[in-house]
Amino acid sequence: MSALQRLFGFHGGVKPAYHKEASTTAPIAVAPTPTRLVIPLHQSIGGPPRPLVKPGERVLKGQRIGSADGNVSSAVHASTSGTVVAVEMCLMPHTSGLSALCVVIEPDGRDEWIALQAFDYRAATPTQTRDYLRDAGVVGLGGAVFPTYLKLNAGKQGKLETLVLNGAECEPFITCDDVLMRERADAILRGAVIMREMLAAGQVLVGIEDNKPEAVAAMEAAARAVNAASGDDAIRVVAVPTRYPAGGAKQLIRVLTGIEVPHGERSTDYGVQCFNVGTAYAIHEAIELGQPLISRIVTVAGNVGHARNYQVLFGTPMKDLIALCAPLPDSDRVIMGGPMMGFLMPADQVPVVKATNCVLVGSKKLFPPPPPEMPCIRCGECAKVCPADLQPFEMYWFSRARIFGKAQEYNLFDCIECGCCAYVCPSRIPLVDYYRFAKSEIWTREVEKEAADEARERYEFRLLREEREKQEKAAKLAAKTAAGREKAAAAVAEAQKPAVTPEEDAKKALIAAALERVKTQKELVHPENTVDLTPEQQAEVAAIEARRAEIREMAKPHLRQDD
Repeated sequence: MSALQRLFGFHGGVKPAYHKEASTTAPIAVAPTPTRLVIPLHQSIGGPPRPLVKPGERVLKGQRIGSADGNVSSAVHASTSGTVVAVEMCLMPHTSGLSALCVVIEPDGRDEWIALQAFDYRAATPTQTRDYLRDAGVVGLGGAVFPTYLKLNAGKQGKLETLVLNGAECEPFITCDDVLMRERADAILRGAVIMREMLAAGQVLVGIEDNKPEAVAAMEAAARAVNAASGDDAIRVVAVPTRYPAGGAKQLIRVLTGIEVPHGERSTDYGVQCFNVGTAYAIHEAIELGQPLISRIVTVAGNVGHARNYQVLFGTPMKDLIALCAPLPDSDRVIMGGPMMGFLMPADQVPVVKATNCVLVGSKKLFPPPPPEMPCIRCGECAKVCPADLQPFEMYWFSRARIFGKAQEYNLFDCIECGCCAYVCPSRIPLVDYYRFAKSEIWTREVEKEAADEARERYEFRLLREEREKQEKAAKLAAKTAAGREKAAAAVAEAQKPAVTPEEDAKKALIAAALERVKTQKELVHPENTVDLTPEQQAEVAAIEARRAEIREMAKPHLRQDD
């Protein structure tokens, strides 16, 4: 199947010594449950989950102990059954040596699961399925730990051309994806089928570096079975040339499809999305088995007697894993990840988290101290190997000089921190350290700027509120003053009226009484000659009234003409 797929190239890259053979000779083993699990609540990109348990509470395996908080977050679950002994700040697996809120569980040895139930994603809406995966704690297991539910979105078009499964695993020493594909290829592709249906993807391309022939063979066999069951040839396994960092998402997309995703844009806008094979396996477990993400495959390698891959519960101390592999006496450091992109741990008791794909034990013999840093000679070797096609020496100069604006102009944030530039630098300059320093300073300044902007907005709003209140108070005072002036004017007018003496009041009262008597008398007076009339007199009065009426009728035309 791989011969049918056209391959493309990407700029730069290196070929370091891979040291992968030692940890692939034995199958995946299950790491024993430790006496105490320290489970950080913040294990993915985004906001830290809110704790859902309290000290003294008994929890079951798979029980949610931290709920997703905000748009970019993912839930956290208990790795086994036991008692919560503390919810406190503990040392994190990070170079900074800082602490974060953790749930400390003392296992009870029963390993008792919550009630597990498969999720019928075909009967659910895409939003409901994504919410389920968020609450199941599924994140990208390739190292970025980005919440998977946010990536399971087909974008503006509503569908994708290509779903890419990343099985390249290009970092030296790390073999967790390799052994996972060898032993659990069927489950990986079952998860890939779920993702394909959610994204309405036309095809699925599984990219695996050609230095993993056993993984390629296992995945090809599983793909043939899935394609035969579905009646199409949608899933294809592609062996890609071994070159670090072929496992970078943009680099693998470029190799398999020829698509180069520009800075600041999403791959879904170009019809493609990339997931790690471990993420596909976690989606299979969450959807079809109902199991939240509580463990992962971790490679233990480096300065140990027996390198191997283990299925490890989150919260397990790294020193417990290292003890299983017989660390050599001269071991002096622990690195989470590989030698190119890994992070030096502050201590070996830090816990395994979702981002832990490898626990690499170091020594001075295995990783000799770098020689003293020398001045940059502008040889350009770093630019030749940069897979992001950047100018690392320019970013170095401006980062070192703290001219961060110019460093950003050279696309500092496009740097994937792969370490290729530092690997080939003849001056032994730790270039990636400078880039990380510049990025952290820029982020810090952005946070401070946002805080200052918010403070300024609050201050301006307070000034506006005070000005509005002042104007309202002035308006009320003006209205009150106007009302007082009107009242005073009325009082003055009343005071200016001429005074009325009691004699005048008595005189007016006498006149009013006299007028009332006259009115009453008029109502009582009747004409004397209209009372007790004889019939002859009444007839005469009627005749007179008739003549008067006749005269009035005869006078009407003349009155109209006069008018």
